[in-house]
Amino acid sequence: MAHEPLKVFGYARVSTAEQARDGVSLRAQRDKIEQFCRLHELELLTTIEDPGASAKTLDRPGLNSIFKLIDAGKAGGLVVAKLDRLTRSLVDLGRLVESHFGGDRPRAQLLSVSDSIDTRTANGRMVMNLIIMLAQWERETIVERTNDAFAAKRSNGEVCGHAAYGTTVDPGDPRRSKDGRPIAVVPNPAELEVLALMRELADQGRTLRAICAELDRRGLKPRKEGGRWSRSTVHDLLSRHQVWSGPDAHD
Repeated sequence: MAHEPLKVFGYARVSTAEQARDGVSLRAQRDKIEQFCRLHELELLTTIEDPGASAKTLDRPGLNSIFKLIDAGKAGGLVVAKLDRLTRSLVDLGRLVESHFGGDRPRAQLLSVSDSIDTRTANGRMVMNLIIMLAQWERETIVERTNDAFAAKRSNGEVCGHAAYGTTVDPGDPRRSKDGRPIAVVPNPAELEVLALMRELADQGRTLRAICAELDRRGLKPRKEGGRWSRSTVHDLLSRHQVWSGPDAHD
């Protein structure tokens, strides 16, 4: 007797930055999913989409609705055009495997067209884990390289984003960013005096609240125009200069 085809939902996602890229449009993903289901005799109920949604979180309307339907027994599988349409995070993938796609009796099977993943087989599960591990390794390597580049710039007296408190951008320095903005920083005497006062008050055992009050009383303003000093700002500045050892920021 012939087995009934596995009922599946398709899932498609693009982030805002990917909308215009060839090969990852929602239409292209739907076509791949439909062709895959016809080839493998899967009963595709519908393809649910998350347009303009990041893979940084699993909290997406379309994806949430799919898992609710799977939990209600409406389907036994999920098909994606590529695994990174579902998630780019090894941690999140682990959660999905634990909650739905793993174990001896998984709630659903996961199938990825481009990655040749089919969690109904041991080989498919192994491929899935290898791919997501490599993807996360690549992202972490990029982050490390970016942080190293920023550290090198700061060590050369160049600003990254905005000048840290106690310094200011030097418009007279010839060094420029690609868009022509000055990037060299020099000490800001007025802000350095404020930092020195913070250190002095901290050494006296003043709480963060008391330090803020004293700065405000003296008319010393933070960078935010018209603002007042907050405990978190003072704590961050003192911690950055490795001098804070007093009461915590929530005194």
